[in-house]
Amino acid sequence: MRASFFHNLIGPLRTKSRRPDGLTSRRIGGPAILVAVLAVACFSSENVGLITISGAIGPITASYIHRAMSLASHRGYSCLIIQLDTPGGLLSSTKDIVQDLLTSQPATVVYVAPAGATAASAGCFITLSADVAAMAPATSIGAAHPVEMTGGIGVASGDSVMRHKLKNFASSFIESIASKRNRNVSWAISSVRESAAITAEKALSLKVVDIVAPSIADLLKQLDGRKVGQAVLHTAGASIEPIPMLMREKIFQRLWGPEIMYFLMLIAMYGLIGELSNPGAVLPAVAGIIALILALFMASILPVNITGVALIVLAALLFVTDVFAATHGVLTVGGAISFVIGSLLLFDTAGAAFHLSLAVVIPATVVTVLFFVVIIGAGLRAQLLPKRTGAEAMKGKVGVAQTSITAEKALSLKV
Repeated sequence: MRASFFHNLIGPLRTKSRRPDGLTSRRIGGPAILVAVLAVACFSSENVGLITISGAIGPITASYIHRAMSLASHRGYSCLIIQLDTPGGLLSSTKDIVQDLLTSQPATVVYVAPAGATAASAGCFITLSADVAAMAPATSIGAAHPVEMTGGIGVASGDSVMRHKLKNFASSFIESIASKRNRNVSWAISSVRESAAITAEKALSLKVVDIVAPSIADLLKQLDGRKVGQAVLHTAGASIEPIPMLMREKIFQRLWGPEIMYFLMLIAMYGLIGELSNPGAVLPAVAGIIALILALFMASILPVNITGVALIVLAALLFVTDVFAATHGVLTVGGAISFVIGSLLLFDTAGAAFHLSLAVVIPATVVTVLFFVVIIGAGLRAQLLPKRTGAEAMKGKVGVAQTSITAEKALSLKV
């Protein structure tokens, strides 16, 4: 098909010439040669897809990688490069990504980059699952402890049985991945059981990864000629085609995270308690209910520690109680302490990728204390004040009669 295409392409561009024997011959002119060379270059060039993953691994990350793989297959890319830098992520999302990587067409290359990047926890599973695992110099991989990858309600720190089960599962999971990709199985298991982590150069010497490349251009040179399955990669001088996130993926990626869920919990608490202290306002209740539903949905995905939730609820109860009890602020101080500890423990069962920083917790605590002391306190105290207008406000008051009041008249006036 390709030969007939070139024949049809350059046929009209051939020039006629008279041979000595009287017959006519055709030769290809300079313009035809130029067109043919350009056509060959067009047909022989390889395209390589490229996506960049930075930050915690979650549902949006898994969806983005799955879409990129489908798009790379549809466009006929030689391979898909996933540039990775992650401190960890969720086990459910990691499993989805690993399954896609193990069955992907075309070939996949996970490239831990740039310098200073890491493929920790979930990133270690993802890197080992690729057809080709590559790292940039001054990067690291490992520390794939399963506690950092739990989702939903977190495992309590004292639940050693559940932790043991998670560790066994993660060990067998990463062992099967390393075995399928012919990588260092013993080190892979140690990354889970002992939280082992190594540099790029050490990973190459231990056959944990296949390539150490300082740049994507150098990576493409080293990939050229490498056999992946039944295919041979031709990536030297290939054209790199970035596959960006869609707008909805960018939005959800921004919204998905521990800080957003934390703020949703606060909005739900402010809204619902604000409506109870000022009945009929409506808007606080609507905002609180919507925020509560979204927070509960995110709690089913993110690794939430139930102890942290309980301490935050206790803090709210202490704030409200201090409005009615004459404790001179003792309960408010206790509530603030409970709120800070609960916030820090809210994602304590997760890895570093999900911890709330003091830069978020301290301002949230100050705002919450002011909200309960100033706004909610004023609203609740206002409900306890005596009536100032209407018939209710006249009860117990002393009045001066302008005319004489008989018993019959008093009865008719219902006094």
